[in-house]
Amino acid sequence: MNRSLTTQMLRRMGALSFAFLPLAVSPAMAAPSLPSGLTAEQIDTVVERARDAFHVPGIGVAIVHDGQVVFARGYGRRGEDAQSGNVDTRTLFAIGSNTKEFTTTALAMLVDEGKLKWDDRVIDHMPEFRVADPAITRDFRVSDLLTHHSGMGLGAGDLMLFSHSTFTRPEVLAALPYMPFTAPFRMDYAYNNLLYVVAGALVERISGTGWEDFVQSRLIDAAGLPACQSTPPVKGQVDVATGQGGDPVLPDRAALQLPAVAPAGGIWCSVDGISRWVQMYLNGGKTPEGKTIISMAQRDAVWAPHALLPLPDTAQATEGHFRAYGYGWFNEDFFGKRRVWHTGTIDGMVSYVSFLPEMQTGIVVLTNHDDPHAIYSIQTTLNSLVVTGKSADWVKHWKDEATAKDAQDAKMAATQGPGSPARPFIHLSSHDAHDYVGLYHDDWRGDMHVTQQGTALRLAFGKASGLAGPLQALPHDLFVVRWDDRAQDAEDDCYVQFERDMTGKVTGMKMQVIGSDFSFDAQDLHPRRISDQP
Repeated sequence: MNRSLTTQMLRRMGALSFAFLPLAVSPAMAAPSLPSGLTAEQIDTVVERARDAFHVPGIGVAIVHDGQVVFARGYGRRGEDAQSGNVDTRTLFAIGSNTKEFTTTALAMLVDEGKLKWDDRVIDHMPEFRVADPAITRDFRVSDLLTHHSGMGLGAGDLMLFSHSTFTRPEVLAALPYMPFTAPFRMDYAYNNLLYVVAGALVERISGTGWEDFVQSRLIDAAGLPACQSTPPVKGQVDVATGQGGDPVLPDRAALQLPAVAPAGGIWCSVDGISRWVQMYLNGGKTPEGKTIISMAQRDAVWAPHALLPLPDTAQATEGHFRAYGYGWFNEDFFGKRRVWHTGTIDGMVSYVSFLPEMQTGIVVLTNHDDPHAIYSIQTTLNSLVVTGKSADWVKHWKDEATAKDAQDAKMAATQGPGSPARPFIHLSSHDAHDYVGLYHDDWRGDMHVTQQGTALRLAFGKASGLAGPLQALPHDLFVVRWDDRAQDAEDDCYVQFERDMTGKVTGMKMQVIGSDFSFDAQDLHPRRISDQP
Protein backbone atom coordinates (compact mmCIF):
# COMPACT_ATOMS: atom_id res chain seq x y z
CA MET A 1 0.00 0.00 0.00
CA ASN A 2 1.17 3.54 -0.78
CA ARG A 3 2.74 5.06 2.36
CA SER A 4 1.25 8.56 1.91
CA LEU A 5 -2.25 7.14 1.32
CA THR A 6 -1.96 4.96 4.42
CA THR A 7 -0.97 7.99 6.50
CA GLN A 8 -3.99 9.97 5.27
CA MET A 9 -6.36 7.11 6.09
CA LEU A 10 -4.98 6.74 9.61
CA ARG A 11 -5.37 10.46 10.28
CA ARG A 12 -9.02 10.36 9.21
CA MET A 13 -9.71 7.28 11.36
CA GLY A 14 -8.45 9.07 14.49
CA ALA A 15 -8.12 7.09 17.70
CA LEU A 16 -9.56 3.95 16.13
CA SER A 17 -6.62 3.79 13.79
CA PHE A 18 -4.31 3.00 16.69
CA ALA A 19 -5.73 -0.48 16.94
CA PHE A 20 -4.84 -1.18 13.32
CA LEU A 21 -1.42 0.50 13.33
CA PRO A 22 0.59 -2.66 14.11
CA LEU A 23 -0.94 -4.43 11.12
CA ALA A 24 0.16 -1.62 8.83
CA VAL A 25 3.79 -1.51 9.94
CA SER A 26 4.57 -4.96 11.37
CA PRO A 27 7.74 -6.37 9.75
CA ALA A 28 6.14 -9.82 9.86
CA MET A 29 3.48 -8.61 7.45
CA ALA A 30 5.91 -6.89 5.08
CA ALA A 31 5.99 -8.34 1.58
CA PRO A 32 9.16 -10.28 0.71
CA SER A 33 11.59 -8.01 -1.09
CA LEU A 34 14.78 -8.47 -3.06
CA PRO A 35 18.07 -7.37 -1.49
CA SER A 36 18.84 -3.70 -1.75
CA GLY A 37 20.58 -2.98 -5.04
CA LEU A 38 18.88 -5.79 -6.93
CA THR A 39 15.66 -5.63 -8.97
CA ALA A 40 13.62 -8.20 -10.87
CA GLU A 41 14.29 -6.26 -14.07
CA GLN A 42 18.05 -6.54 -13.53
CA ILE A 43 17.74 -10.29 -13.00
CA ASP A 44 15.66 -10.72 -16.15
CA THR A 45 18.08 -8.62 -18.17
CA VAL A 46 21.28 -10.43 -17.21
CA VAL A 47 19.66 -13.87 -17.54
CA GLU A 48 18.34 -13.15 -21.04
CA ARG A 49 21.65 -11.60 -22.12
CA ALA A 50 23.51 -14.67 -20.87
CA ARG A 51 21.02 -17.02 -22.54
CA ASP A 52 21.55 -15.25 -25.84
CA ALA A 53 25.32 -14.83 -25.58
CA PHE A 54 26.01 -18.47 -24.71
CA HIS A 55 23.06 -20.11 -26.50
CA VAL A 56 21.51 -21.61 -23.36
CA PRO A 57 18.07 -23.17 -23.93
CA GLY A 58 16.81 -22.86 -20.36
CA ILE A 59 17.71 -21.32 -17.00
CA GLY A 60 16.16 -21.37 -13.54
CA VAL A 61 16.97 -18.64 -11.00
CA ALA A 62 16.03 -18.16 -7.34
CA ILE A 63 16.99 -15.53 -4.75
CA VAL A 64 16.72 -16.10 -1.00
CA HIS A 65 16.93 -13.06 1.28
CA ASP A 66 16.28 -12.59 5.00
CA GLY A 67 14.95 -16.12 5.31
CA GLN A 68 12.46 -15.93 2.45
CA VAL A 69 12.45 -16.92 -1.20
CA VAL A 70 12.00 -13.48 -2.76
CA PHE A 71 12.45 -14.44 -6.41
CA ALA A 72 12.01 -17.68 -8.37
CA ARG A 73 11.61 -17.87 -12.12
CA GLY A 74 12.21 -20.11 -15.10
CA TYR A 75 13.48 -18.87 -18.46
CA GLY A 76 13.45 -20.55 -21.86
CA ARG A 77 13.07 -24.23 -22.73
CA ARG A 78 13.68 -27.50 -20.94
CA GLY A 79 15.79 -28.80 -23.83
CA GLU A 80 17.54 -28.00 -27.09
CA ASP A 81 14.45 -29.03 -29.06
CA ALA A 82 12.40 -25.93 -29.89
CA GLN A 83 9.26 -27.94 -29.06
CA SER A 84 10.37 -28.80 -25.51
CA GLY A 85 8.32 -27.32 -22.69
CA ASN A 86 9.16 -24.16 -20.78
CA VAL A 87 11.37 -24.13 -17.71
CA ASP A 88 9.50 -23.34 -14.48
CA THR A 89 10.46 -23.33 -10.82
CA ARG A 90 9.74 -27.08 -10.48
CA THR A 91 11.78 -28.19 -13.53
CA LEU A 92 14.30 -30.85 -12.53
CA PHE A 93 17.93 -30.15 -13.46
CA ALA A 94 20.98 -32.34 -12.83
CA ILE A 95 22.95 -30.28 -10.29
CA GLY A 96 26.24 -32.17 -10.62
CA SER A 97 28.81 -31.33 -7.97
CA ASN A 98 26.34 -29.31 -5.92
CA THR A 99 25.45 -32.83 -4.77
CA LYS A 100 28.69 -32.82 -2.78
CA GLU A 101 27.11 -30.50 -0.21
CA PHE A 102 24.37 -33.08 0.38
CA THR A 103 27.00 -35.75 1.02
CA THR A 104 28.94 -33.55 3.45
CA THR A 105 25.66 -32.56 5.15
CA ALA A 106 24.84 -36.26 5.55
CA LEU A 107 28.24 -36.74 7.22
CA ALA A 108 27.56 -33.67 9.39
CA MET A 109 24.32 -35.30 10.59
CA LEU A 110 26.30 -38.38 11.61
CA VAL A 111 28.76 -36.13 13.47
CA ASP A 112 25.83 -34.49 15.28
CA GLU A 113 24.62 -37.96 16.24
CA GLY A 114 28.02 -38.89 17.69
CA LYS A 115 28.59 -41.66 15.13
CA LEU A 116 31.51 -39.96 13.42
CA LYS A 117 34.21 -37.33 13.88
CA TRP A 118 35.72 -35.31 11.04
CA ASP A 119 39.24 -36.38 12.06
CA ASP A 120 38.40 -40.10 12.36
CA ARG A 121 40.57 -42.38 10.27
CA VAL A 122 38.62 -43.76 7.33
CA ILE A 123 39.95 -47.30 7.89
CA ASP A 124 38.47 -47.31 11.41
CA HIS A 125 35.02 -47.19 9.81
CA MET A 126 35.86 -48.93 6.51
CA PRO A 127 38.68 -51.44 7.15
CA GLU A 128 38.78 -52.34 3.45
CA PHE A 129 39.66 -48.75 2.48
CA ARG A 130 42.95 -48.55 0.57
CA VAL A 131 44.88 -45.98 -1.48
CA ALA A 132 48.14 -46.49 -3.36
CA ASP A 133 50.40 -45.62 -0.41
CA PRO A 134 49.97 -47.76 2.75
CA ALA A 135 51.22 -44.95 4.99
CA ILE A 136 48.65 -42.56 3.56
CA THR A 137 45.96 -45.23 3.90
CA ARG A 138 46.67 -45.46 7.64
CA ASP A 139 46.48 -41.70 8.14
CA PHE A 140 43.62 -40.85 5.76
CA ARG A 141 40.96 -38.94 7.70
CA VAL A 142 37.28 -38.36 6.93
CA SER A 143 38.10 -34.70 6.25
CA ASP A 144 40.70 -35.76 3.65
CA LEU A 145 37.90 -37.22 1.54
CA LEU A 146 36.35 -33.76 1.19
CA THR A 147 39.02 -31.08 0.62
CA HIS A 148 40.64 -32.10 -2.73
CA HIS A 149 44.12 -32.18 -1.18
CA SER A 150 44.69 -35.95 -1.14
CA GLY A 151 47.63 -35.88 -3.57
CA MET A 152 45.70 -37.59 -6.37
CA GLY A 153 45.70 -35.76 -9.69
CA LEU A 154 43.00 -33.51 -11.11
CA GLY A 155 39.92 -35.58 -11.91
CA ALA A 156 41.66 -38.82 -10.95
CA GLY A 157 39.41 -41.80 -11.60
CA ASP A 158 36.65 -39.83 -13.30
CA LEU A 159 36.67 -42.28 -16.24
CA MET A 160 35.05 -44.77 -13.84
CA LEU A 161 32.28 -42.27 -13.09
CA PHE A 162 31.51 -40.48 -16.36
CA SER A 163 31.85 -41.01 -20.13
CA HIS A 164 29.27 -43.82 -20.39
CA SER A 165 30.88 -45.78 -17.55
CA THR A 166 28.96 -48.78 -16.21
CA PHE A 167 31.14 -49.19 -13.10
CA THR A 168 29.28 -49.90 -9.88
CA ARG A 169 30.16 -48.13 -6.65
CA PRO A 170 31.85 -51.23 -5.14
CA GLU A 171 33.94 -51.59 -8.32
CA VAL A 172 35.01 -47.96 -8.06
CA LEU A 173 36.12 -48.48 -4.45
CA ALA A 174 37.99 -51.66 -5.41
CA ALA A 175 39.96 -49.71 -8.04
CA LEU A 176 40.96 -46.93 -5.63
CA PRO A 177 44.35 -48.47 -4.64
CA TYR A 178 45.49 -48.27 -8.26
CA MET A 179 44.99 -44.51 -8.58
CA PRO A 180 48.39 -42.76 -8.75
CA PHE A 181 49.39 -39.97 -6.40
CA THR A 182 50.85 -37.01 -8.29
CA ALA A 183 51.56 -34.66 -5.37
CA PRO A 184 52.41 -34.87 -1.66
CA PHE A 185 49.55 -35.77 0.70
CA ARG A 186 47.57 -32.69 1.90
CA MET A 187 49.68 -30.25 -0.09
CA ASP A 188 48.33 -29.40 -3.56
CA TYR A 189 44.71 -28.74 -4.55
CA ALA A 190 43.35 -31.01 -7.30
CA TYR A 191 39.59 -31.37 -7.70
CA ASN A 192 38.52 -34.97 -7.09
CA ASN A 193 35.15 -36.72 -7.46
CA LEU A 194 36.37 -40.20 -6.62
CA LEU A 195 36.84 -39.53 -2.90
CA TYR A 196 33.32 -38.12 -2.61
CA VAL A 197 32.11 -41.50 -3.83
CA VAL A 198 34.08 -42.95 -0.91
CA ALA A 199 32.43 -40.38 1.36
CA GLY A 200 29.04 -41.60 0.15
CA ALA A 201 30.07 -45.18 0.87
CA LEU A 202 31.07 -44.04 4.36
CA VAL A 203 27.57 -42.61 4.88
CA GLU A 204 26.20 -45.99 3.85
CA ARG A 205 28.54 -47.93 6.14
CA ILE A 206 27.79 -45.88 9.27
CA SER A 207 24.05 -45.42 8.69
CA GLY A 208 23.32 -48.89 7.35
CA THR A 209 21.27 -47.19 4.61
CA GLY A 210 22.03 -46.70 0.92
CA TRP A 211 23.29 -43.22 0.06
CA GLU A 212 20.29 -42.49 -2.17
CA ASP A 213 17.80 -43.51 0.53
CA PHE A 214 19.64 -41.65 3.29
CA VAL A 215 19.86 -38.41 1.32
CA GLN A 216 16.26 -38.65 0.13
CA SER A 217 14.71 -39.41 3.50
CA ARG A 218 17.03 -37.68 5.98
CA LEU A 219 17.82 -34.57 3.92
CA ILE A 220 15.54 -33.91 0.94
CA ASP A 221 12.27 -35.11 2.48
CA ALA A 222 13.13 -34.07 6.03
CA ALA A 223 13.97 -30.53 4.91
CA GLY A 224 10.92 -30.42 2.64
CA LEU A 225 12.74 -29.72 -0.62
CA PRO A 226 10.10 -29.72 -3.38
CA ALA A 227 10.88 -31.22 -6.79
CA CYS A 228 14.19 -32.69 -5.66
CA GLN A 229 15.43 -36.28 -5.75
CA SER A 230 18.54 -38.34 -5.09
CA THR A 231 17.98 -40.59 -8.11
CA PRO A 232 17.75 -39.81 -11.85
CA PRO A 233 14.34 -39.01 -13.33
CA VAL A 234 12.38 -41.82 -15.00
CA LYS A 235 9.68 -42.23 -17.60
CA GLY A 236 6.47 -40.55 -16.49
CA GLN A 237 8.19 -37.51 -15.01
CA VAL A 238 7.42 -34.61 -17.32
CA ASP A 239 8.97 -31.44 -15.95
CA VAL A 240 12.59 -32.50 -16.55
CA ALA A 241 15.39 -30.58 -18.26
CA THR A 242 17.55 -32.22 -20.92
CA GLY A 243 21.23 -31.25 -20.99
CA GLN A 244 23.27 -30.36 -24.04
CA GLY A 245 23.62 -33.41 -26.26
CA GLY A 246 21.40 -35.42 -23.92
CA ASP A 247 18.60 -37.85 -24.69
CA PRO A 248 15.16 -36.54 -23.68
CA VAL A 249 13.81 -40.11 -23.47
CA LEU A 250 13.85 -41.16 -19.80
CA PRO A 251 14.44 -44.77 -18.69
CA ASP A 252 11.79 -47.02 -17.19
CA ARG A 253 11.92 -47.10 -13.41
CA ALA A 254 12.44 -50.86 -13.46
CA ALA A 255 15.47 -50.48 -15.74
CA LEU A 256 17.06 -47.60 -13.81
CA GLN A 257 20.62 -48.24 -12.65
CA LEU A 258 21.88 -46.01 -9.86
CA PRO A 259 25.05 -44.21 -11.02
CA ALA A 260 28.28 -44.84 -9.14
CA VAL A 261 28.97 -41.09 -9.22
CA ALA A 262 25.84 -40.22 -7.22
CA PRO A 263 27.48 -39.02 -3.94
CA ALA A 264 29.68 -36.67 -5.99
CA GLY A 265 27.14 -35.53 -8.57
CA GLY A 266 23.88 -37.49 -8.78
CA ILE A 267 21.09 -35.27 -7.42
CA TRP A 268 18.38 -33.74 -9.61
CA CYS A 269 16.62 -30.69 -8.21
CA SER A 270 14.59 -27.61 -9.12
CA VAL A 271 15.07 -23.96 -8.19
CA ASP A 272 12.22 -24.40 -5.68
CA GLY A 273 14.07 -27.31 -4.10
CA ILE A 274 17.51 -25.73 -4.00
CA SER A 275 16.15 -22.39 -2.76
CA ARG A 276 14.70 -24.15 0.30
CA TRP A 277 18.08 -25.90 0.77
CA VAL A 278 19.62 -22.40 0.75
CA GLN A 279 17.07 -21.21 3.32
CA MET A 280 18.06 -24.08 5.61
CA TYR A 281 21.77 -23.31 5.32
CA LEU A 282 21.33 -19.57 5.87
CA ASN A 283 19.20 -20.42 8.90
CA GLY A 284 22.07 -22.27 10.58
CA GLY A 285 20.89 -25.75 9.65
CA LYS A 286 17.17 -25.29 10.42
CA THR A 287 14.25 -25.27 8.02
CA PRO A 288 12.07 -22.12 7.86
CA GLU A 289 9.69 -23.88 10.28
CA GLY A 290 12.50 -24.41 12.80
CA LYS A 291 13.22 -28.12 12.23
CA THR A 292 16.93 -28.87 12.77
CA ILE A 293 18.62 -30.76 9.94
CA ILE A 294 22.16 -30.15 11.15
CA SER A 295 23.43 -28.09 14.08
CA MET A 296 24.78 -24.57 13.65
CA ALA A 297 28.16 -25.93 14.74
CA GLN A 298 28.20 -28.44 11.88
CA ARG A 299 26.89 -25.90 9.38
CA ASP A 300 29.83 -23.72 10.33
CA ALA A 301 32.21 -26.69 10.14
CA VAL A 302 31.33 -27.57 6.54
CA TRP A 303 31.45 -23.89 5.55
CA ALA A 304 34.77 -23.21 7.27
CA PRO A 305 37.94 -22.82 5.13
CA HIS A 306 39.95 -26.03 5.50
CA ALA A 307 42.38 -25.92 2.56
CA LEU A 308 43.80 -22.90 0.74
CA LEU A 309 43.42 -22.50 -3.03
CA PRO A 310 45.09 -20.22 -5.58
CA LEU A 311 43.29 -16.95 -6.33
CA PRO A 312 41.11 -16.90 -9.46
CA ASP A 313 41.83 -14.68 -12.46
CA THR A 314 38.88 -12.48 -11.46
CA ALA A 315 40.22 -11.77 -7.94
CA GLN A 316 41.42 -8.24 -8.70
CA ALA A 317 38.12 -7.28 -10.32
CA THR A 318 36.11 -8.57 -7.32
CA GLU A 319 38.65 -7.39 -4.71
CA GLY A 320 39.39 -10.93 -3.64
CA HIS A 321 42.30 -11.76 -1.35
CA PHE A 322 41.81 -15.43 -0.51
CA ARG A 323 40.07 -18.57 -1.69
CA ALA A 324 39.73 -21.84 0.18
CA TYR A 325 37.77 -25.08 0.20
CA GLY A 326 35.66 -26.31 3.10
CA TYR A 327 33.77 -29.58 3.20
CA GLY A 328 31.99 -29.39 -0.15
CA TRP A 329 32.00 -25.57 -0.35
CA PHE A 330 34.31 -22.92 -1.76
CA ASN A 331 35.06 -19.83 0.35
CA GLU A 332 36.33 -16.44 -0.73
CA ASP A 333 36.07 -12.73 -0.02
CA PHE A 334 34.00 -10.81 -2.54
CA PHE A 335 34.11 -6.99 -2.44
CA GLY A 336 34.84 -7.24 1.29
CA LYS A 337 32.09 -9.77 2.07
CA ARG A 338 32.33 -13.49 2.66
CA ARG A 339 31.03 -15.66 -0.16
CA VAL A 340 30.37 -19.42 0.06
CA TRP A 341 29.56 -21.20 -3.19
CA HIS A 342 29.83 -24.22 -5.45
CA THR A 343 29.21 -25.14 -9.06
CA GLY A 344 28.25 -28.42 -10.69
CA THR A 345 28.55 -29.81 -14.23
CA ILE A 346 27.09 -33.10 -15.41
CA ASP A 347 24.96 -34.50 -18.25
CA GLY A 348 25.28 -31.30 -20.28
CA MET A 349 23.98 -29.07 -17.46
CA VAL A 350 25.64 -26.56 -15.13
CA SER A 351 24.49 -25.33 -11.71
CA TYR A 352 25.75 -22.63 -9.34
CA VAL A 353 24.73 -21.96 -5.72
CA SER A 354 26.13 -18.88 -3.96
CA PHE A 355 25.73 -17.55 -0.41
CA LEU A 356 26.47 -14.09 0.98
CA PRO A 357 25.99 -14.95 4.67
CA GLU A 358 26.56 -11.41 5.99
CA MET A 359 23.90 -10.17 3.59
CA GLN A 360 21.55 -13.06 4.47
CA THR A 361 21.30 -13.78 0.76
CA GLY A 362 21.56 -16.87 -1.41
CA ILE A 363 21.44 -17.10 -5.22
CA VAL A 364 20.63 -20.23 -7.25
CA VAL A 365 21.20 -20.61 -11.00
CA LEU A 366 20.49 -23.86 -12.91
CA THR A 367 21.09 -24.29 -16.66
CA ASN A 368 20.77 -27.03 -19.29
CA HIS A 369 23.82 -26.12 -21.39
CA ASP A 370 27.34 -27.48 -20.98
CA ASP A 371 29.06 -24.09 -20.75
CA PRO A 372 29.85 -22.45 -17.39
CA HIS A 373 30.20 -18.92 -18.81
CA ALA A 374 26.46 -18.28 -18.62
CA ILE A 375 26.21 -19.06 -14.90
CA TYR A 376 29.46 -17.20 -14.19
CA SER A 377 27.98 -14.15 -15.91
CA ILE A 378 24.69 -14.33 -14.00
CA GLN A 379 26.10 -15.15 -10.57
CA THR A 380 28.93 -12.62 -10.64
CA THR A 381 26.53 -9.90 -11.77
CA LEU A 382 23.86 -10.67 -9.17
CA ASN A 383 26.37 -11.09 -6.33
CA SER A 384 27.99 -7.78 -7.28
CA LEU A 385 24.65 -5.97 -7.28
CA VAL A 386 23.74 -7.37 -3.87
CA VAL A 387 27.07 -6.44 -2.27
CA THR A 388 27.91 -3.15 -4.00
CA GLY A 389 24.75 -2.01 -5.77
CA LYS A 390 26.56 -2.05 -9.12
CA SER A 391 28.22 -4.50 -11.46
CA ALA A 392 30.70 -4.67 -14.29
CA ASP A 393 29.48 -6.16 -17.56
CA TRP A 394 30.26 -9.76 -16.71
CA VAL A 395 28.36 -11.14 -19.70
CA LYS A 396 30.75 -9.25 -21.98
CA HIS A 397 33.74 -10.31 -19.84
CA TRP A 398 32.98 -14.02 -20.08
CA LYS A 399 31.90 -13.79 -23.72
CA ASP A 400 35.18 -12.09 -24.63
CA GLU A 401 37.09 -14.77 -22.72
CA ALA A 402 35.20 -17.58 -24.47
CA THR A 403 35.72 -15.99 -27.88
CA ALA A 404 39.44 -15.54 -27.25
CA LYS A 405 39.81 -19.15 -26.10
CA ASP A 406 37.91 -20.44 -29.13
CA ALA A 407 40.23 -18.45 -31.41
CA GLN A 408 43.31 -19.74 -29.59
CA ASP A 409 42.07 -23.34 -29.77
CA ALA A 410 41.32 -22.98 -33.49
CA LYS A 411 44.80 -21.59 -34.15
CA MET A 412 46.41 -24.38 -32.15
CA ALA A 413 44.38 -27.01 -33.99
CA ALA A 414 45.30 -25.55 -37.38
CA THR A 415 49.02 -25.29 -36.65
CA GLN A 416 49.78 -28.15 -34.25
CA GLY A 417 46.68 -30.28 -33.91
CA PRO A 418 45.88 -33.62 -35.55
CA GLY A 419 45.88 -33.28 -39.33
CA SER A 420 47.87 -30.03 -39.27
CA PRO A 421 51.17 -29.64 -41.16
CA ALA A 422 52.99 -30.39 -37.93
CA ARG A 423 51.02 -33.61 -37.36
CA PRO A 424 49.72 -34.92 -40.70
CA PHE A 425 47.54 -37.99 -40.89
CA ILE A 426 49.08 -41.00 -42.61
CA HIS A 427 47.66 -44.13 -44.23
CA LEU A 428 48.53 -47.53 -42.82
CA SER A 429 48.44 -50.76 -44.78
CA SER A 430 46.27 -53.56 -43.43
CA HIS A 431 49.45 -55.38 -42.37
CA ASP A 432 50.84 -52.39 -40.45
CA ALA A 433 47.48 -51.65 -38.84
CA HIS A 434 47.31 -55.21 -37.51
CA ASP A 435 50.31 -54.51 -35.22
CA TYR A 436 48.02 -52.59 -32.86
CA VAL A 437 45.09 -55.03 -32.65
CA GLY A 438 44.55 -56.67 -29.30
CA LEU A 439 43.16 -56.64 -25.78
CA TYR A 440 44.66 -54.04 -23.46
CA HIS A 441 44.15 -53.85 -19.70
CA ASP A 442 44.54 -50.98 -17.25
CA ASP A 443 44.75 -51.71 -13.53
CA TRP A 444 41.92 -49.37 -12.52
CA ARG A 445 39.88 -48.78 -15.68
CA GLY A 446 39.90 -52.36 -16.92
CA ASP A 447 39.83 -53.66 -20.49
CA MET A 448 40.20 -51.73 -23.74
CA HIS A 449 39.83 -53.29 -27.20
CA VAL A 450 41.56 -52.39 -30.46
CA THR A 451 39.86 -54.03 -33.43
CA GLN A 452 40.47 -53.95 -37.19
CA GLN A 453 38.28 -54.00 -40.26
CA GLY A 454 40.30 -53.69 -43.43
CA THR A 455 42.78 -50.91 -42.78
CA ALA A 456 40.48 -49.22 -40.24
CA LEU A 457 41.19 -49.48 -36.52
CA ARG A 458 38.78 -48.86 -33.67
CA LEU A 459 39.28 -48.38 -29.92
CA ALA A 460 36.56 -49.28 -27.43
CA PHE A 461 36.47 -49.11 -23.64
CA GLY A 462 35.18 -52.02 -21.62
CA LYS A 463 32.62 -51.30 -18.86
CA ALA A 464 31.23 -48.39 -20.88
CA SER A 465 28.02 -48.12 -22.83
CA GLY A 466 29.25 -46.74 -26.15
CA LEU A 467 32.65 -45.17 -25.49
CA ALA A 468 34.29 -46.18 -28.78
CA GLY A 469 35.61 -44.60 -31.95
CA PRO A 470 37.92 -44.88 -34.97
CA LEU A 471 41.68 -44.51 -34.64
CA GLN A 472 43.32 -42.16 -37.17
CA ALA A 473 47.05 -42.67 -37.66
CA LEU A 474 49.75 -40.01 -37.23
CA PRO A 475 53.50 -40.65 -37.56
CA HIS A 476 55.49 -42.57 -34.94
CA ASP A 477 52.80 -44.91 -33.52
CA LEU A 478 50.63 -41.93 -32.59
CA PHE A 479 46.89 -41.96 -33.26
CA VAL A 480 43.82 -39.87 -32.57
CA VAL A 481 40.60 -41.51 -31.40
CA ARG A 482 37.42 -39.68 -32.44
CA TRP A 483 34.57 -40.90 -30.25
CA ASP A 484 31.40 -42.02 -32.00
CA ASP A 485 29.01 -40.00 -29.81
CA ARG A 486 29.89 -36.53 -31.11
CA ALA A 487 27.09 -34.82 -29.18
CA GLN A 488 28.47 -35.84 -25.80
CA ASP A 489 32.08 -36.86 -26.36
CA ALA A 490 33.57 -34.67 -29.10
CA GLU A 491 35.51 -32.59 -26.57
CA ASP A 492 37.11 -35.77 -25.19
CA ASP A 493 38.87 -36.95 -28.35
CA CYS A 494 42.30 -38.26 -27.39
CA TYR A 495 45.81 -38.83 -28.58
CA VAL A 496 46.76 -42.51 -28.29
CA GLN A 497 50.49 -43.24 -28.21
CA PHE A 498 51.30 -46.92 -28.66
CA GLU A 499 54.50 -48.29 -27.10
CA ARG A 500 56.84 -51.01 -28.39
CA ASP A 501 59.49 -53.19 -26.80
CA MET A 502 63.03 -53.70 -28.14
CA THR A 503 61.81 -56.27 -30.66
CA GLY A 504 59.30 -53.84 -32.12
CA LYS A 505 56.23 -55.54 -30.65
CA VAL A 506 53.41 -53.26 -29.42
CA THR A 507 53.20 -53.68 -25.64
CA GLY A 508 50.85 -50.98 -24.45
CA MET A 509 49.64 -47.43 -24.88
CA LYS A 510 49.31 -44.05 -23.24
CA MET A 511 46.54 -41.52 -23.77
CA GLN A 512 46.03 -37.78 -23.47
CA VAL A 513 42.82 -35.84 -24.01
CA ILE A 514 43.21 -33.25 -26.78
CA GLY A 515 40.83 -30.76 -25.16
CA SER A 516 40.57 -29.53 -21.59
CA ASP A 517 38.01 -31.81 -19.92
CA PHE A 518 39.78 -32.76 -16.70
CA SER A 519 37.21 -35.47 -16.00
CA PHE A 520 38.43 -37.45 -18.99
CA ASP A 521 41.56 -38.42 -17.08
CA ALA A 522 43.13 -40.45 -19.87
CA GLN A 523 46.60 -39.39 -18.70
CA ASP A 524 46.22 -41.71 -15.69
CA LEU A 525 45.71 -44.77 -17.89
CA HIS A 526 48.58 -47.19 -18.57
CA PRO A 527 46.95 -50.02 -20.53
CA ARG A 528 49.17 -53.04 -21.18
CA ARG A 529 48.60 -55.31 -24.15
CA ILE A 530 47.70 -58.69 -22.72
CA SER A 531 46.55 -60.45 -25.90
CA ASP A 532 46.73 -59.99 -29.66
CA GLN A 533 43.09 -61.08 -29.78
CA PRO A 534 40.71 -58.18 -29.03
